[in-house]
Amino acid sequence: MTTTVAVAGARGKLGTLITAIIDGSDDFELVASLGSTSALSELEGADLVVDVTTPAVSPSVVERAIGNGSNVLVGTSGWSSSRLVELGRRLEGSDRGVVVIPNFSLGSVVATTLAAAASRFFDSIEILEAHRSSKVDSPSGTAVRTAELMATARRDAGPVEAPHVDQRARGQQVASIPIHSMRLRGVVAKQDVVFGGDGETLTVSHETIEPAAAYDTGIRLALPAARDARGLVVGLESLVDLGITLPGRP
Repeated sequence: MTTTVAVAGARGKLGTLITAIIDGSDDFELVASLGSTSALSELEGADLVVDVTTPAVSPSVVERAIGNGSNVLVGTSGWSSSRLVELGRRLEGSDRGVVVIPNFSLGSVVATTLAAAASRFFDSIEILEAHRSSKVDSPSGTAVRTAELMATARRDAGPVEAPHVDQRARGQQVASIPIHSMRLRGVVAKQDVVFGGDGETLTVSHETIEPAAAYDTGIRLALPAARDARGLVVGLESLVDLGITLPGRP
């Protein structure tokens, strides 16, 4: 049976890519493409709603979709851990599901998982991330997710060393880890997680060069997962067996 899909944010770069993938699929049918001036009522009737809007709009899209009985795939950045917890509670006992993917790049997910694994061995950690100048949120959802996963993995070790937190140039702390954000022309997406140790540093780096190619696999994994989901699922790593089990995670 074909799954009907409504895409909110369909005219953006990610929305355009997802729409093209849906159009080329035999399993999904695009029934609504929403832009910034579209009414949320256009989401009604779709089996699956894909949200790739903005951090300010995304929660209302998700709430409307759940209320209409649709499952949701969220590709919008800016969902904090506290907001995700609230969403998870909202879905308890429901037969609906929401899949939240901060980054559809498989390479990015592998890098984040490697960073979380390495975080247990270093007490000095900072994240540097850069995105296109038009990206409205900072830190990026990927950087926030990386910091939160590292904090979970090193739960027994406690917060990282983050001196001079009173200096704004030291970055915004997420789960005690400083994140530095750049928004530049000519950049797609790049993240470096830098670990400092005695006499050495370790950098886990990932860069997106061509989004259409980098995100294709993740989108194709996420669409059927969102269609079939029950409850809340967060992160592409939840859909892929990376062969690494991190402390504090099943």
